[in-house]
Amino acid sequence: MVVGDNNSAEIWCSDGDIVRDGGASSQDERARQPSKTDHRERCKRRPSRLGKETLGDQNHVAWTSVRQHRWHGELVVEGETPHWLNGSYLRNGPGLWHVGDHNFGHLFDGYAMVVKLQFENGRIIAGHRQIESEAYKAAMKHNKLIYREFSEVPKADNFPSYIGELAGLFSGASLTDNANTGVFKLGDGRVICLTETQKGSIIIDPTTLETLGKFEYTDSIGGQLQSAHPIVTDTEFLTVLPDLINSRYLVVRMERGSNERKVIGRVECQGGPKPGWVHSFAITEHYIVVPEMPLRYSVKNILKAELGPLYAFEWHPESKGFVHVMCKASGKIVASVEVPLYMTFHFINAYEETDEDGRVVAVIADCREHYGDTTILEKLRLQNLRSFAGQDVLPDARIGRFTIPLDGSPYGKLETALDPIEHGRGIDICNINPAFLGKRYRFAYACGAQRPCNFPNAHIHVDLVEKKAKNWHEDGVVPSDPFFIARPGATEEDDGVVISMISEKNGGGYALLLDGSTFEEIARAKFPYGLPYGFHGCWNPKEVKIFHEGIR
Repeated sequence: MVVGDNNSAEIWCSDGDIVRDGGASSQDERARQPSKTDHRERCKRRPSRLGKETLGDQNHVAWTSVRQHRWHGELVVEGETPHWLNGSYLRNGPGLWHVGDHNFGHLFDGYAMVVKLQFENGRIIAGHRQIESEAYKAAMKHNKLIYREFSEVPKADNFPSYIGELAGLFSGASLTDNANTGVFKLGDGRVICLTETQKGSIIIDPTTLETLGKFEYTDSIGGQLQSAHPIVTDTEFLTVLPDLINSRYLVVRMERGSNERKVIGRVECQGGPKPGWVHSFAITEHYIVVPEMPLRYSVKNILKAELGPLYAFEWHPESKGFVHVMCKASGKIVASVEVPLYMTFHFINAYEETDEDGRVVAVIADCREHYGDTTILEKLRLQNLRSFAGQDVLPDARIGRFTIPLDGSPYGKLETALDPIEHGRGIDICNINPAFLGKRYRFAYACGAQRPCNFPNAHIHVDLVEKKAKNWHEDGVVPSDPFFIARPGATEEDDGVVISMISEKNGGGYALLLDGSTFEEIARAKFPYGLPYGFHGCWNPKEVKIFHEGIR
């Protein structure tokens, strides 16, 4: 049904390069393309670096390495895209789960790939490209794992090399820069891809998806780790940096157009022995919400030649769970409360609760929460995702709602905001209308569950006022990142469209558009082949000038 550009002929070989005659997406891209003859000669000279991926009989394309490293073409649209939808949706996530003959172990290990859906006058131009991180390039060059990934440690050739690898952990040299988690458009138009390591901050060209280089922070804050989910607006970039040496978190701000982070404030850990994992956090109009989970970084695990069951972390229920609230303006901690044990990857939103006089009395923060159970990390191992045979093994999850009082109380609440039956007792990858960031809101969009399943396999439109959810589901699919885009001029919170990419059991895949209010399908467009499951995306409403400050 779907092929490349109507006027283009594509060539692809094992090194992942693509060449086409005509039909390129831009003059810059056409100028960079070598001739077919040159490309064929290069392909003769260079051996394949993809190796062989071990697959089970029931393997789903969602958990399979992408067929080729680059592709670009126009999709055939079934239905009709809104006339106002003009811009590009970018989605980041794993593209390759193996190198040479080595198969990665975990969903979070794969080498990053960005997928683009460009909407223009009813047309959809699509493409994908591997992010050329140092980790990816080294793996392609040496045909083996070189840097540490989420669940993977390179095999040392000898004892001196093992000692060298350990030394590299302290300097950060051994840590990956595989920026496979999120993609964000900064206020000045630069687009960056991120992961949990600070070195894994990479700038890409949003038009061609070319890797432009490292995003270089120009401050002297230091450290190795960061939240994979900064909060990015048109004016600023906020993030949280776990400090393993001093057992605390640094909350930092970077202004639009700058590469310099400035410390807003510090949060001292209440439980210890090390900071908890901060994959994401939340903000309100005046406050920053910093979680301190009992799933804590473990130096012991990090230093092992093979990571433990919880990888770089340990579960410390005796250290309890906490949530901290920091004033954005002063950096002062206005609340640090103990809450029931919790396990979360993603916060959804937060807002301020006021009394009848308009004084803020509490902060409400919503997240996807696993009832204080870390089992989900094991379930996300690729062998578990690939071996699904109809069993209902997806761990339960809910929309957890924290209530953090600002009256000096040492305790907060963690309650269930919506009956989990509404979303099949499974939920992940939550998005909202960005106009309601940090404000009281009603609607959220997420991946839910139609059981039996081993992974979220549906999309849900959550109404937190009516306490209901609308569901979209098709048999055998794995959907990713339901991203909401508001209609220009909209006055209703859910007036817009939801964009997602769907991987099919039969090996296919398609882009999907749902009505943000009715949650009915508007349009779909088949990809030439199915793409792996992806994590998070962003919307680029128009092509923007790329600034090259801070790139190496």
